[in-house]
Amino acid sequence: MKAELKGASSISFQNHALFNTAPHNTTTSSSLTGALKGCLGSLDGACIEKLLLHCASALESNDVTLAQQVMWVLNNVASPTGDTNQRLTSWFLRALISRASRICPTALSFKGSSSNAIQRRLMTVTELAGYVDLIPWHRFGFCASNNEIFKAILGFQRVHILDFSITHCMQWPTFIDALAKSPEGPPSLRITVPSFRPPVPPLVNVSTHEVGLRLANFAKFRDVPFEFNVIGNNLGPLSNESTSFHFESLLSLLNPSVLNLRDDEALVINCQNWLRYLSDDRKGNHRGLSLRDAFLNLVKGLNPQIVTFLPKDSCQRTEFESDIGQKIENIIGYEGNQRVERLESGMQMCQRMKNAGYLSLPFCDETVMEVKGLLDEHASGWGMKREEGMLVLTWKGNSCVYATSWVPSETRDEEIIF
Repeated sequence: MKAELKGASSISFQNHALFNTAPHNTTTSSSLTGALKGCLGSLDGACIEKLLLHCASALESNDVTLAQQVMWVLNNVASPTGDTNQRLTSWFLRALISRASRICPTALSFKGSSSNAIQRRLMTVTELAGYVDLIPWHRFGFCASNNEIFKAILGFQRVHILDFSITHCMQWPTFIDALAKSPEGPPSLRITVPSFRPPVPPLVNVSTHEVGLRLANFAKFRDVPFEFNVIGNNLGPLSNESTSFHFESLLSLLNPSVLNLRDDEALVINCQNWLRYLSDDRKGNHRGLSLRDAFLNLVKGLNPQIVTFLPKDSCQRTEFESDIGQKIENIIGYEGNQRVERLESGMQMCQRMKNAGYLSLPFCDETVMEVKGLLDEHASGWGMKREEGMLVLTWKGNSCVYATSWVPSETRDEEIIF
């Protein structure tokens, strides 16, 4: 797919002169010509990627002039209503401009256009279900972790899931349905969730308690004994400025008394897409540990049974894509307290878990086959591979999302899934 160079710009700038004139500096133009070599007339995905990397490299080396000139080219391609390449370019360009404005605010100033900004609308539960079904990395994580959880709780009459996730319990209807089909009858299921979550999409128009009521109704329909609990109700509303405070307060809630842990329950701790929102800054007050490592240590002390980690044109498509775009802009353009998400590779996560005293549990062949069957329902570019005990979701061979499961090293009877 190719994007014509005369694409309509979707981004407004406080300094319009930066993008209303073509490159004129001789040295810069020469560098830009090199970046554009082979891309004359139109820009395909490979050329756009090359330009984005060229711009990022220029910003990293503080070459603001070159960065501006590359942005001039990209700004003539980017459009939130264009083809796939133009829409993706639009979000990456916004992210690079945000970063540039922090490196050299006087040379390049950016302000998003209010007329083109995506207004954040809260989803209904039905829309959330469609969102989760549409995006393969959510279903990939759900499928991989649910199979491992189901295997880990066999023989238990009571199951307690401590759910740290960002998808408002959308993982559990399928799991409840699987429990209902158990030949020996379903165990009782208790789900505990925190009253707050990272301030990131998807966002819904119902409360956590309402989500719990809906789950309870579904469990009743499937004849699965069910209990739903919310912890941390006294922490108050969550804002971007108070995120760190809430996460620190969360650590004080991770104890058997507050969680009402019971000896006859299989404890499952689910951390789908959660750990990346915890700070990895070691300058806190947790004995030199970051919030991320302190969280893992407290989770290990709860002796869980398993821990899981993950680490057509329409308004709906625009909203879904804007969720990804905002992640791109936040990761590339922001640092410090404004940085919401801090990614790390699967290998880095595995090393962190091993350092914290966990042992990896390999995924069984049955889980692998089920995940492969799920991916067959999506576009042909999606795939999966095994790597160092992880299941890795890939897009055209490139690693996107990984799923892992773990147990504390002291015992093989507890398991954690990320």
